[in-house]
Amino acid sequence: MAAGNRIEEYLRPGMHAHLVGIGGVSMRPLGLVLRSMGMEITGSDMNSSVSTQELIDKGITVHIGHSAENIEGAQCIIRTAAAHNDNPEIAAARAAGLPIFERAQAWGFIMRAYRSAICVSGTHGKTTTTSMLTHIFLEAGRDPTVMIGGYLPLLGAGHRVGHGDTIILESCEYCNSFLNFSPTTAVVLDIEADHLDFFKDLADVQASFRRFCELVPEDGQIIANGDDANTRTALAGLTYTTFGMGTENDVHGANFSENFSEFDVLAGGEPYCHLTLSVIGRHNAMNALAACAVAWRAGIPGDVTARALAQFRGAGRRMEFKGSYHGADVYDDYAHHPGEMHALLEAARMMGYKRIICAFQPHTYTRTKALFADFVRELKTVDLPVLTDIYAARESNTVGISSQDLAAQIPGSVYCPGLPDVTRFLRENARPGDIILTVGAGDIYKAGDSLLKEP
Repeated sequence: MAAGNRIEEYLRPGMHAHLVGIGGVSMRPLGLVLRSMGMEITGSDMNSSVSTQELIDKGITVHIGHSAENIEGAQCIIRTAAAHNDNPEIAAARAAGLPIFERAQAWGFIMRAYRSAICVSGTHGKTTTTSMLTHIFLEAGRDPTVMIGGYLPLLGAGHRVGHGDTIILESCEYCNSFLNFSPTTAVVLDIEADHLDFFKDLADVQASFRRFCELVPEDGQIIANGDDANTRTALAGLTYTTFGMGTENDVHGANFSENFSEFDVLAGGEPYCHLTLSVIGRHNAMNALAACAVAWRAGIPGDVTARALAQFRGAGRRMEFKGSYHGADVYDDYAHHPGEMHALLEAARMMGYKRIICAFQPHTYTRTKALFADFVRELKTVDLPVLTDIYAARESNTVGISSQDLAAQIPGSVYCPGLPDVTRFLRENARPGDIILTVGAGDIYKAGDSLLKEP
């Protein structure tokens, strides 16, 4: 953290910022946005990737590997959350007295330049709802700048540098990151106990979301899930626009089709639009209602919203169809919390397959331990649960938990130690009429990709 340095003194035309971890999902667009502001941008990342190559192709110098020499000439450093003080570039910057800013601080500064900053928060649904809003605001001609924590086919990326007065950002609560933001519209999709390696408990999570909403200025707005008890508790006493299934909400749905893909939307007691979605499930209907609430409050006509959402086909790694293997359809999903898994499996059951095979890779040891019983409950509903080792991400196993512990509590489940074992099991057990789900926020998608490469 930069103590005593004001970020606005450094993020301006002609200044040189070095981004540590520039290939990351929100660091890459940050580099591009800062460069579009007239700054000189360099960066580094541990590995070369499509992301780093895109930056190089656009004229940004990217060093692969971290070294003290990489920061030469930089006037400030911006780092991803994964770059700690022992990183050689961070250590060199500290030794040289260079200001070091967090990624979220930079985004928070950038959004102050926009008249409208729409920040989409929540335990679940952020990527999908931010993607839906991107479709809507583009269809409405608002030319937004966008930062999504995933891939949106419409953009061919997870970000967009626009020239309008609106910025739309996926806003994460982990480490209170979104408290660095300056929302004029704060969206709260739902609140559950998550990231318990950082937050103490559900009440601590709720307090963070409340502080986020309190950042909204008097002439701004809060849009929140009126159906969610945790959200209502967190925001008690605040004034906000509600969305949900319940008719008491300011924006709500009616006349839902069986798979929730088609319904009417009412806003302020009046018909707003009729939606026909290409994505299914109650959770996606709720995401669409949240997007409709934002659009309605932004003055976007219902017919524009309906047309935009009819074109939405989903975001990458959100119930993403990958292909078919010997008559079984393979889908991939980022779900890594029991609530997300419940929504995913509920949608899968609506699709009419004979059997659901779920290959699940838990994400982080702390989450697996804290939500163990909930994961067991959801996986027990699957015809064939397949578990592979926990994806450690930022953690080491200090809590003594494993995927084998989960498998032991789930009758009929199978444990496969590594991704090649998962692929092998799926190959041997896939049948026509199956849906195969690869599920998790790590690299479980590779097991499905490998399966689809086989004859």
